Amino acid sequence: MSKQNGGIIGPNNIPTGAFGSASGVWKLSDAINYKRQGTWPVVLNNFQIDNSCRFNDGSSDYLSKTFSSASSSNTTFTVSTWVKRSKLGANQDVVSAYQSSSGKQTDLIRFGSGDDLEFYAHTTNSSGNADIQTNRVFRDVGAWYHIVVRVDTTQGTASNRVRIYVNGVQETSFSTSNYMNQNGTIVWGLGSGVVHTIGAVGTSNYFGGYVAETVYLDNQSLDASSFGEFDSQTGIWVPKIVTGLTFGTNGFYQNYSNASALGEDFSGEDNDFTVNNLTSIDQSIDSCTNNFANLNALSKGSNIALSNGNFSASNGNTDNSVLGNMAFANGKWYWEAKCTGATTYATIGITLASVDGSVHSAVDAGRVVYSNTGYIYREGLSGQGNVSPVATFTTNDIVGIAFNAQNGSVAFYKNGNLINTTVDSQLLYTNNQYINAAGLNQGSFDFNFGSPTYAISSGNVDSSGLGNFEYPVPEGFYSLCTKNLNLIG
Repeated sequence: MSKQNGGIIGPNNIPTGAFGSASGVWKLSDAINYKRQGTWPVVLNNFQIDNSCRFNDGSSDYLSKTFSSASSSNTTFTVSTWVKRSKLGANQDVVSAYQSSSGKQTDLIRFGSGDDLEFYAHTTNSSGNADIQTNRVFRDVGAWYHIVVRVDTTQGTASNRVRIYVNGVQETSFSTSNYMNQNGTIVWGLGSGVVHTIGAVGTSNYFGGYVAETVYLDNQSLDASSFGEFDSQTGIWVPKIVTGLTFGTNGFYQNYSNASALGEDFSGEDNDFTVNNLTSIDQSIDSCTNNFANLNALSKGSNIALSNGNFSASNGNTDNSVLGNMAFANGKWYWEAKCTGATTYATIGITLASVDGSVHSAVDAGRVVYSNTGYIYREGLSGQGNVSPVATFTTNDIVGIAFNAQNGSVAFYKNGNLINTTVDSQLLYTNNQYINAAGLNQGSFDFNFGSPTYAISSGNVDSSGLGNFEYPVPEGFYSLCTKNLNLIG
């Protein structure tokens, strides 16, 4: 995990020291090194976000709301949300409004096709349209961003009419910065005929990723400090409790804590959203206060297709691989993957974190994987040599992987039963960093690093009480998430 492919949120001034510096995200290798030397920070803010909502753009997931009456003001309001992206390179709306009769819309929070952050709004009183696009791009598919859009068109200074904050810092560098005229009214907060959406605009530009703590304050223009703060000891931007805020008539607070009604409003204003194509399984425990690993959209073969928050991987007729986004050099880690197709081959296991995953051969050196054919492939190790078929797996089988860097072992399970354990000194953390990997040819997996995308019939947690797995987690093993990084010695 790096600044290019995902990390843990943090400001520009940390971490300090010999390993590296962060610019909004931490490198996982740095986190491991800081933990070893005893300087890995612990966030002291006790407010925890338990849930997020996972949006899959491929299945057109979104939440929608048409208010019964217009807002008390569509010139002044604030929207705040936390997001973790899964898909890059496409227009994707996170929060928006659309009036079908006029074709007018407001894209409050949108990622553009170039991965910049955008605000666009038609005005309803001929006050000029707003079009604001950041120079900065947002391509960390393993990091949570906190985004606040503050609107007050009554301001005399044009640049104060729309202000955008990311992780507590106001954006000031824009490739396009066209603001509406003073007192311009826009398509947001209006009643009949205007559909407000989370995860799309109207029925297009579907968002792929995770959304948490979505707040709309009607008739208030507030900065990011109303929703988050820099931890006094770590400097990391963390969420604040928002239930004490005044939401206003059309205000809402979506915390996605009700799996059976993901659009439920917790502001007290009873502005529930309608659920479209989402189910209870789309409630996730991956959040901005406990970031779980997923597959890396920036480290995969060109024929690998990712979906469901980058937990599902599939491939056609060409050998390709995909890697996870949390490398591990120490500790004991467990994850599962449900085979959803294995026509030719499907392999799963670990490989060196230094490979790029662009083709199947890239994971041949230093890998230990379990194949649907029943072989255990061990390549590039001192104990090199493949293990004869032990047990094949196929569609709907769940493979469990337990990696122990402290004794250099990888154990594979099929539907909860131990299949094989490979032990090799080259797997010890003193030599290498490893990462979860899969190789596919006409095969597919749904991964579960502790926050599953498929129904779990039993429910098992790791040794710290985190995660949700189908089969019991071996004693002393942990799910791949940021809270468990503090357990690395």
